[in-house]
Amino acid sequence: MTKLKRRILLYILSAGSLVSWANDTQPTDTLTVEIYYRQGISRFDSTYQDNRNRMGKLLEFLYTLSADSTYRLNRLHITSGASPEGNTSFNKVLSKKRTNAISDYLGLRLPAEQSAVVTKTHRGIDWATLQAKVECSDMPYKEEVLQILYHTPEWVVKNGIVVDGRKKQLMTLRQGNCWRYMEQHFFPELRHSLIEVEYVCETPQEEIKDEGDTEIVTAECTTPPSYATEKDSTIVLETEPQVCSPFYMAVKTNLLYDALLVPNIGVEFYVAKGFSVGGNWMYAWWNRNSRHYYWRIYGGELAIRKYFNRTTEGSPLNGHHIGIYGQVFTYDFETGGHGYMGGKPGGTLWEKMNYSAGLEYGYSLPITRRLNLDFVIGVGYWGGAYYEYLPTDNHYVWQATKQRRWFGPTKAEMSLVWLLGNGNYNAKKGGKR
Repeated sequence: MTKLKRRILLYILSAGSLVSWANDTQPTDTLTVEIYYRQGISRFDSTYQDNRNRMGKLLEFLYTLSADSTYRLNRLHITSGASPEGNTSFNKVLSKKRTNAISDYLGLRLPAEQSAVVTKTHRGIDWATLQAKVECSDMPYKEEVLQILYHTPEWVVKNGIVVDGRKKQLMTLRQGNCWRYMEQHFFPELRHSLIEVEYVCETPQEEIKDEGDTEIVTAECTTPPSYATEKDSTIVLETEPQVCSPFYMAVKTNLLYDALLVPNIGVEFYVAKGFSVGGNWMYAWWNRNSRHYYWRIYGGELAIRKYFNRTTEGSPLNGHHIGIYGQVFTYDFETGGHGYMGGKPGGTLWEKMNYSAGLEYGYSLPITRRLNLDFVIGVGYWGGAYYEYLPTDNHYVWQATKQRRWFGPTKAEMSLVWLLGNGNYNAKKGGKR
């Protein structure tokens, strides 16, 4: 009997504690607002999409909370993300800058008590939102994309080296068609900051004491302005292995020039989005005066290229490419008969240069992990003065001065390319996913 009394007393005390806790706990409401960014940009742009209207409504709502004593701002949380283009380290920094940009913008406009409850995080690449977008879509090969998002880690590391990953598999899936679809339809919405405003309705209680019972009078709560809210999503952050940022460059030599005894060297640097810049230099100054033999040329070239290698598996400096180029050079060729000299005799390169400019098309063929063969043909204009002369005894007799005005092929390459830099290699076909 005594044990039963103790149990009943314990139940009464527990129930009383739960009632007391329930009375003290106040329900919270959440308003969410999203701000969007242009690709690669971290500053708040009020002219982009509907950012001005979204931010205006957010500030109006916060001002209303501040002025209404029946409401209290519990937390204002900012988290930002980025789309998967670019390397992971850059996207982490970019998303952090976006969070800080919104925090700074609000900090200049909110009262101190509201600024004090601001919290911040950044996601880097927003995989969780991308997964949600794919799940709600009818995109092509949807199930294959989801299998990668569900089951492939962001990084697959073997012996301390990143050999595969989620992004790589998405980019190569179905010859890149799925990636291009998401790039157009989903990626713009991943470049965002999500602002969550958590607030509570405080209900002041007035106690009216009498000799008898105590009555609790509850003040009426007014409802703050309501705006469209968005469902919060769970964010799963994965640990990124410590890897170096990729760097792509190439050193090359044109084998056609080498075969003609014209030593040459070139470099090429990958910039972004398939674009590269490069330059070449050639120098040959062979001569034998006794036999009237001259084989001399020197000059250089600058070029901008666009590569169409959409798989981005390994080096981006392979596959089909187009570009524009400009060249300056001078020459002196004579093999015992008539001689031809490009530009002013005895002058500097700028005084005696010939020049050309045009459009090029090429294909860079991987042959080993770090070597390519680059085939290029260029068509354009070649201009400049040149001189014809005739060697007689120990003299060279001028014959004519002419102007070169040539439209047609002005460039030919079969270059051996050495790929340098972190991540700049040719991945094997049929490798593991």
